[in-house]
Amino acid sequence: MTDNPADRREFLASLGWLPFLGATGLAVGEGSSQVFADPARELLPSSADLGTNFSFVEQIAATCRPSLFPIGQKVEFNAAFRTAAREKLREVLSYEPDRVDFRPEVVERVDCGDYWRERVLISTTPWFRIPAYVLIPKGLKNPAPAIVDLHSHGGMFLFGKEKVIDLGTNHPAMTKYHQQNYAGRPTATALVKRGYVVITIDAFMFGERRVLLDEDLKFGWDRSKYSLDDVQQLNQKCRAKESTIAKSLVLAGATWPGVVNFDDRRVVEYLTTRPEVAAARIGCVGISMGGYRSAYLAANDERIKAACVVGFMSSMRPMLKSHVDTHSWIHFLPGLHRLMDFPELVSLTAPRALFVQQCSQDRLFPLAGMQSSVQRIAELYESAGSRDQFLGRFYDEPHHWTIAMQDEAFAWLDDKLQHRSTQK
Repeated sequence: MTDNPADRREFLASLGWLPFLGATGLAVGEGSSQVFADPARELLPSSADLGTNFSFVEQIAATCRPSLFPIGQKVEFNAAFRTAAREKLREVLSYEPDRVDFRPEVVERVDCGDYWRERVLISTTPWFRIPAYVLIPKGLKNPAPAIVDLHSHGGMFLFGKEKVIDLGTNHPAMTKYHQQNYAGRPTATALVKRGYVVITIDAFMFGERRVLLDEDLKFGWDRSKYSLDDVQQLNQKCRAKESTIAKSLVLAGATWPGVVNFDDRRVVEYLTTRPEVAAARIGCVGISMGGYRSAYLAANDERIKAACVVGFMSSMRPMLKSHVDTHSWIHFLPGLHRLMDFPELVSLTAPRALFVQQCSQDRLFPLAGMQSSVQRIAELYESAGSRDQFLGRFYDEPHHWTIAMQDEAFAWLDDKLQHRSTQK
């Protein structure tokens, strides 16, 4: 066949293809160099993270009927229901390995004036031996209440537990981080000075559990020797591996949220073995990803008697349009929203004490989603007969934990955990 358009048309006609090609938009006209043309479609801006595909996801979301909390129906939010829901939650977390002896090893003990700071290694699973800081008030005559301080994300992978501790001499990257996220007052250090035993660990993929790629081994492992440029460069490498760890763990039959939550629960269990700790008075706190971790930990571990969730709470439907890309891969648990929404998850904490602090200028979440979440939590706590154990508060602030917010949270924790009537 020649390259003459007329010859091509005659050949295609002989095969009976002309009607088909015309229907699919394939160009067969003489002199046309176009192979095909898409059908006309009106293109309108969506202001959505997914652009033109958002409408399809929105329609799929509209068909999602959470099995544990059917939309428009009341549930019997009693202890038996919460226990069953907790079991379902652990199923989708997909990570419940064999427990092993902690084999705690104190590798450093520092006198910080009015408290001791221990650097401890503990085993949470057969394959993880994780680093922790434990802060212990001096002069304890009786076991003290304890706090699990859950560090944030903030786009900073090179450090984890150091985000909530003042080590006296901090890495310059942490000095800046403390100021931007904790108003210059790392919370673990503030809490030990109020009489709490405080523990904080590196979540998987952060701090001493970060990713170091082959081409970056030249930087060494000691972060004290990293310049700010080194931190920035290596941090970008870790950030790029978020999707890799999320996908890899799914292939391994687990989930990233599952690994993090299991370790956090094991830390609570470790605290109960410490003679300085009143096991019946353990709480947890955290902002941002730390708030996310606090919500999961309180919901999933009844040994937590008081939980403070800061800067991480919203109903999910309002987030779909333009508040997905603002979040880490760690915040997405496959299968969760076929069971429950975030406000329902954290409400599994009932009847234990829960304080949710929200920043009304927080750009990570839609305001409508934050507001509806607090209303939903209040409804479920009411249903559980423990409305007085839930407190939701909004602050006219962007996404950070101000001194005023910290002070209110700490006073609330004091009320729930420091009272002597439950001391053991």
